[in-house]
Amino acid sequence: MTIRPSARAAIASATDPGSFTELPSPPEVSVPDGPLGWAGYDDSRARAALRTGEAESVVTGTALVGGHPATVIAFEFGYLGGSLGRRTGDRLEAAYAHARAHRLPLVSLIATGGSRMQEGMLALTQLQRVARQSALTRAAGLPQVAVLRDPTTGGGWATLGAGADVVLALAGAQVGFAGSRVRPADADPAAYTAEGQYAAGHVDAVVPGAELAATLAAWLRLLAAPRSPEPPAPPAALAWGHLPAVAGGGGLPATGWDAVRQARDPGRPRAERYLDAYFELRMPLSGDRAGGTDPGMACGFGLRQGRAVAYAAQCGTATRPAGYRTAARVIRLADRLGIPVLTLVDTPGAANDAAAEHAGAGAAIADVFAALASVSVPVTTLLIGEGGSGGALALAAPGNTWVTPDSYFSVIAPELAAAILKRPPESAPATADQLRVRPQDLVALGVARGIVPADPTGPVGPGAPSSAPGASRPPGTAG
Repeated sequence: MTIRPSARAAIASATDPGSFTELPSPPEVSVPDGPLGWAGYDDSRARAALRTGEAESVVTGTALVGGHPATVIAFEFGYLGGSLGRRTGDRLEAAYAHARAHRLPLVSLIATGGSRMQEGMLALTQLQRVARQSALTRAAGLPQVAVLRDPTTGGGWATLGAGADVVLALAGAQVGFAGSRVRPADADPAAYTAEGQYAAGHVDAVVPGAELAATLAAWLRLLAAPRSPEPPAPPAALAWGHLPAVAGGGGLPATGWDAVRQARDPGRPRAERYLDAYFELRMPLSGDRAGGTDPGMACGFGLRQGRAVAYAAQCGTATRPAGYRTAARVIRLADRLGIPVLTLVDTPGAANDAAAEHAGAGAAIADVFAALASVSVPVTTLLIGEGGSGGALALAAPGNTWVTPDSYFSVIAPELAAAILKRPPESAPATADQLRVRPQDLVALGVARGIVPADPTGPVGPGAPSSAPGASRPPGTAG
């Protein structure tokens, strides 16, 4: 028999010691054996209460998480399998309302088998109540963080769990819409685990139990950080020495083909290095919530000089549909929370294989374009390497895109342009010049605001004013 931690033990493992204060229970109307008159229901509840010490399947209250106040919901699986009934819905609704009234993030520690059969459809409709409360809390600009304990199944997964902004799962937890007794007999059991859901893009991180408190504290530190009304400064390039030597010196490419070669140099800095140097704290988000992940797209939130900034960064590979959908998810979440966004562009282009087309490459790219076109928060883009066609432009902020000396942006790769024009392969370098893909060309064309230098001496190239954010500061310093 599996012994699962109680709701209060889960709260103790996730919050600061002694900080939890329980919310008062909403008034309850007692009906013998519940709304369906289910024989023995009252006895089952009485036994559950005696066994667990709880009057319902959820415990709600407020607590500090890493010193940050939050509204906390914890499911008591020992009370009728953590199932949702009408009284559960009352408590959940009251907790959400408390979070909105006091402007608190909401942390849900979930362990549930789904809706309570003894209350029939009235139990199932509690999911609509939860969805409504979650939507109201989302509209209020308050973050919702879910922790998937063992098990998280049924409507609890499909509302409080999957509907949260940040979804964490405890290692080894059973997670899935179908519980173990109702799923197909030949189903792959790995699909119903925290690890399986993470691999499929439905969970942001799988967390060992011993690390849960620290992980939640880091997330609340980020989500409670001050918001800045200013666009994030583009991070300076990290190492001038990483740029290959080019004709003409100064680090800027002399020709279009030089720009392409520099951007494709395997030794130049990549997104992870920029992000590590830029942020004091960084927490990743993973997955597109539609069955896919893309390791070539790094997304999440970080702290920059004590302020929260969201990021979506291409890592130098062909971006897959799941990567675009993940980026769009993070951009929209940042917009709802009032957090500015930094995007790093570095891709030879969108993945164009058959699998990418089947996964909806066009729609996914369109979704990122739409997300950036509609946000109200400031967005800054830095082109740090290859800018391959629309697959790169989708992540570029209109009017606030900066470039590094070792980057290029092109309507199409020069080799492909030459092929389309029926030119021989050796004409690709000349075609690159015609396309005007160099950083300085991009500034002259108005595509980029300026060139963020890799050395600490100041701005590079025309159109990069000395007052440009980050343009005249050493690498890795404040901008």
